[in-house]
Amino acid sequence: MPRIALATYDPGAGPSRDTDLPALVRALADAGAEAEARHWDDPAVDWAGYDLVVIRSTWDYSWRATEFAAWVDRAGALTRLANPAPVVRWNADKRYLGELAAAGVPTVPTRYLAPGEPAGLPAGHEFVIKPTSGAGARFAARYTPAEHDTAVRHLARMHAEGFTAMVQPYMPGIDVRGERALQFFGGRLLHASRKGAVLSPGTPYDADKVAHPDLERWRPTEAELAVAEKALAAVPGAHALLYARVDLVDGEDGEARLMELELVEPNLFLWLHPDSLPRVTEAILAAAEGAATTAPTIA
Repeated sequence: MPRIALATYDPGAGPSRDTDLPALVRALADAGAEAEARHWDDPAVDWAGYDLVVIRSTWDYSWRATEFAAWVDRAGALTRLANPAPVVRWNADKRYLGELAAAGVPTVPTRYLAPGEPAGLPAGHEFVIKPTSGAGARFAARYTPAEHDTAVRHLARMHAEGFTAMVQPYMPGIDVRGERALQFFGGRLLHASRKGAVLSPGTPYDADKVAHPDLERWRPTEAELAVAEKALAAVPGAHALLYARVDLVDGEDGEARLMELELVEPNLFLWLHPDSLPRVTEAILAAAEGAATTAPTIA
């Protein structure tokens, strides 16, 4: 009976936002595993006592990046961690987009502004500012050139807190065709979803945002699948991935471009795709039982 921990965040007195977690724990137990959801920051957990630790919903990690990175290294040294610690560390800093662009992956054009660097914000089109370490549109906002002063104050706040900023052109195709999320598990496409625009004009960067508005099932096109597979093939250590989510939007030319690559703790949206639960369960069990030393390469 394999012992499996699903790492999640501590919601405190409130309910967990991970609605998939109870169903996944039950499915793994029904399949013969000893499965538990455990808070990643609980010092009482003996991670070495598990055959596999799957990072599922550590959704407060970007606020506590140093602490989380230390936990990832510690857990990865004690047991099998999915995704592996080197992949998680690489993906937790969105400067990976620059590496993927250099590898020929179609991405949303991105500039990086570290603390102390001049703003140099776009003057001819809408743009987005967000941190290189973030999740759920935290510290993200959309601006027109006329909102330059507000955007500069946004940058100053981020830099004061030690964040490096990303500046990207706003992709107006999001308002028409939304953002598509292609999810892979065990080396194969699991399912895909589409959501509406997250960043509305005029919404302050520090306002709470709905991370996945108007989410619906989606059938990816061949072109979208090609971009996703190219992005995943360029990941250092791609052969060891258990799960991945590839977020795509349309560029100005109408072609799919990589917005983000989620290899740390992507929401699986199993509530929207309940037929995917058996495949996720099977892939986790295979990893825990050592049926394969790594997940199949996504290619």
